[in-house]
Amino acid sequence: QVQLVESGGGLVQAGGSLRLSCAASGRTSSKCAMGWFRQAPGKEREFVAAISWSGRTTYYPDSVKGRFTISRDNAKNTVYLQMNSLKPEDTAVYYCAARTRMSVSDLKYEYDYWGQGTQVTVSS
Repeated sequence: QVQLVESGGGLVQAGGSLRLSCAASGRTSSKCAMGWFRQAPGKEREFVAAISWSGRTTYYPDSVKGRFTISRDNAKNTVYLQMNSLKPEDTAVYYCAARTRMSVSDLKYEYDYWGQGTQVTVSS
């Protein structure tokens, strides 16, 4: 089992930045690729970013490419999501997820563990 705890969410004005963190505990010896997803009220949970176990491969949808950056520190069992140039449409609950494979994925069902989420609200 892997437990994931997100932090760093909050309220920010449009154009601002936030940095989310996801701390993993439990079976952290597993070589997991990690991802971030988000879910706005009344919408499906959508893919935001993914990073391979090694950190050499990252993947983003067009909606956040160039604004968001995912990174990881395996020594600290922590994954980060740096979000810049935030827009009101980025408002959502952001979830960290882990999959027991080393390669990236943008598919929700390929992730095995999920955090509880952290709220990000971007005001216009």
